[in-house]
Formats: sequence, C-alpha cells, structure tokens
Amino acid sequence: MKNKKTYRLFAILMVLFINVGSAIAQKSPQWVVYQGNEGPGKGKHIVFVSGDEEYRSEEGLPMLAKILAERHGFKCTVLFALDPNTNEINPDLQTNIPGLEHLKTADLMVMLLRFRELPDEQMKHIIDYTNAGKPIVALRTSTHAFSYSRNKQNPYAKYSYNSKVKGWEGGYGKQVLGETWINHHGVHAKEGTRALVNGLVKEHPILFGVKDIWTPTDVYGIVGLPNDAQVLIFGQTTMGMTPTSPLSFEKSVMPVAWIRSYNSASGKKAKIFTTTMGSSVDLLSEDLRRLVVNACYWGTGLEQQIPERNNVQLVGQYNPTMFGFGKYQRGLSPATFEWKK
Repeated sequence: MKNKKTYRLFAILMVLFINVGSAIAQKSPQWVVYQGNEGPGKGKHIVFVSGDEEYRSEEGLPMLAKILAERHGFKCTVLFALDPNTNEINPDLQTNIPGLEHLKTADLMVMLLRFRELPDEQMKHIIDYTNAGKPIVALRTSTHAFSYSRNKQNPYAKYSYNSKVKGWEGGYGKQVLGETWINHHGVHAKEGTRALVNGLVKEHPILFGVKDIWTPTDVYGIVGLPNDAQVLIFGQTTMGMTPTSPLSFEKSVMPVAWIRSYNSASGKKAKIFTTTMGSSVDLLSEDLRRLVVNACYWGTGLEQQIPERNNVQLVGQYNPTMFGFGKYQRGLSPATFEWKK
C-alpha cells in the first residue's frame, strides 16, 4: 500500500513538473527581435529563418541580424527550430519553427534551412511570402530547404528538394532559388572554398567591397541554373581546410553565389540571391558577411545606397561552432541571443 501511495505521489509531482515546465516555455520568447538603429534600412523589416542540422544557422543568422540592425538600421526578427516543450533550440527537430507569421510584415526573408517538414500552418507563411513576389536571400543548404518524408501526400510536398511534381521538379530550391541539392563537389569536411569574383559583373553593387572570401565548407555541385541567373561568384576547391590551402585545379569551378528573378504566383518578380556558402564558421569571413549584407540592401531596394565598403563589423562576441551533425550547442534558446546594450 505504501509503495502505491509513493508511486501515486511521484506521478502527480511529475505531471506538475511537466505542466510548470510547459508554462515557462510558453512564457519565454520564441524568437528574438533586434530593433534597428539609424541607417539606410530604417523602416525595413528582415525576417531570418534558421533551421538546419549541420551548419549552425542558429548561431550565424543572429550574428548577421545584429549587424544589420545595429550598423544599418533594419528591424530584424530571427526565428529558430524550437522544442515546443522546453523552448530550447533543437536544429534536429525538423517540424517546428514558431513565428513564421512575422513574414506577413517582412520586406525580406533571409533563410538557412535544411530538410524541414513544417506543419501546414507554418509552411503556409513561407509559401504565401514567396507567392507574393517578395525578395529572398538564401544561404548554404536552403537549396534543399524542405523534405516531406513523413507525409509525401501533403500539398506542400511538391516543395521537397527531390520533387518530381510537374512544374516543381527539384522543389523549392530548384524552382525558386535556382538549384536543388546535387552533391558535394569538394570533399566534405576536408576541402574548403576559395571564392572567385566573376570579373564580368564585378561592378554589381552586391560585390562592392567583396574581394577575399575563403570558407571551410566545400563547394556544392551545380548542374544547371535557370537562364535568367547571373553568377556573381564562382567557387574553386581548396585542398585543405585553411585559407592558404592550395587550389585544386583538377576540379572545375562552380557557381557559389548568384541572383535571379522568380516569377511568383502573384505575377510579381521576386529578387532572389542565393549562395551555397554561409555556415556559421564561413561567416567569420568579413567579405562573406559583406556579400550577404550587400545582398540584403539589394533585396530591399537599397542597392543605390551600398557604399564601396559596407560596415560589417561584428556586434558583440562571435565564437561560432564548427559545422557537423549533432554538434549544436545544447541549452540555447531565443533568449540566449537577445542583445542587451
């Protein structure tokens, strides 16, 4: 009898503990907002959507958002893949990114996603934004942002990276951004990327002040960008994981950053910038940060205000985690990234 009472009391305490934990999770912030200072971006709203298992978008995107808010005046909202029970960031959880309704007021979406399968009510915000013909800046694995492996009959399954649906072959990455996942052209985690600015378009405002980019992530394979795509930067494989590693002349160069126009469902043409660079450690490169910040200016119609050398100085400390599966920092939450001046 005594054991039964003890078990009953334990069960009650566990239920209370779970309920209290859920209540705390609900009250803590589910995203982070950086209100912009003075600058060209004042009055513009950028929504950053993070959610990948490998390249630490949950670290890199808040860093970029702080720069764009503090140095350039944009209001920036950063969303994360969250465990709904604890409100902790869990990049391995592919089915929850709260706050996507902020896209309703966004002037630009910056995304770094990989193989997400979001609930319909969340996915709808991304597709509504895309269909409205609004601009997108897409980083690294966004070429394969979605993968509907759990429910292949879902209406949104056509956006999967491996879609065979007529008109949506290659999914969101191919049809909207310009390419889907193909392969690792470089040797993953052993070879890096040396960026080569396309000299034929070196006067493009996105390239202002962009001269020296090396990233530890490897070059992705590209088999066919759309006809309207304009390659800004090619990538050559480096035989090693340091900036001074020799170039591999046995492998062809591949596009690693391009722009295009997407003919949206609304009839409006969306400005698209995509780069297959952009992991958290890639963004230690000052000129890569400058490339992305310039792309945000371009996407929001501020290309005439891009200076010769945009300010991309870090705001606060930035010590990114090396890419890799299962290597994300535990215990992080949106509150971790709040900027307290």
